[in-house]
Amino acid sequence: MNLPLNVDFTGKVVVVTGAGGVLCGDMARAYAQAGAKVAALDLNEEAVKKLADDLKAQGYTCEGYKANVLDAEALEAVHQQVLANLGPCDILVNGAGGNNPRATTDNEYQHEAREGQKTFFDLDASGVDFVFKLNFQGTLLPTQVFVKDMVARKHGCILNISSMNAYIPLTKIPAYSGAKAAISNFTQWLATHFAGSGIRANAIAPGFLVSNQNRALLFNPDGTPTARSAKILNGTPMGRFVDSEELLGGVFFLTDDRAASAITGVVLPIDCGFAAYSGV
Repeated sequence: MNLPLNVDFTGKVVVVTGAGGVLCGDMARAYAQAGAKVAALDLNEEAVKKLADDLKAQGYTCEGYKANVLDAEALEAVHQQVLANLGPCDILVNGAGGNNPRATTDNEYQHEAREGQKTFFDLDASGVDFVFKLNFQGTLLPTQVFVKDMVARKHGCILNISSMNAYIPLTKIPAYSGAKAAISNFTQWLATHFAGSGIRANAIAPGFLVSNQNRALLFNPDGTPTARSAKILNGTPMGRFVDSEELLGGVFFLTDDRAASAITGVVLPIDCGFAAYSGV
């Protein structure tokens, strides 16, 4: 991986939740290559163990831990392992999150709904609850556990993962959009709450990326864009999707105490210009 900035995180302990996925897995790799001691957390233990093994084989420092970001007791147990193996947390990347089909409508507009399709009125309350818990509580609980290390030493950095949905909600996914708006708001709250403790809190808001989860929604089997994908690209000035590695420059910048020492409470869009375009 070609690192976007010449930032030295040597000696820093970086905890990354959701590291079993593509985006946060790339972040974990980048931090390790930049000298950090990385704790990769995910519910998918196999994925983070493989990530850690791959990085250690290359000479980097990374440990993989199975972690449920909605279980405070389990997180504290992992916290104790991280302390024993790597040391106290300097940087926390809250990357765990996601959507759920039970909280998604089939159509963009109610008047277009056909019989048998899931409308706004059919949204599953438990699905909506799960999406909010996964994104919001899945950020709050790891912060409660790992930021104790930062308070004790009066320095540290929190990086949350918001979304362009937080600015203007996308159709079909009301729960996910609302949950990411909560993350942006929570980031500002954390920045204020911990300002006197020497801790900064920021977030990135990724634009549209192609992942294994959404590939079928964005591309037809023959590789051509779906109608929804075409709408996205037509509304993006750069005319393309964001690549996962393009997030790393913003991630490194916001978590570098030298480069961003006076920056806290911001949400940085990384979106190929999507938020700047009015559609006209």
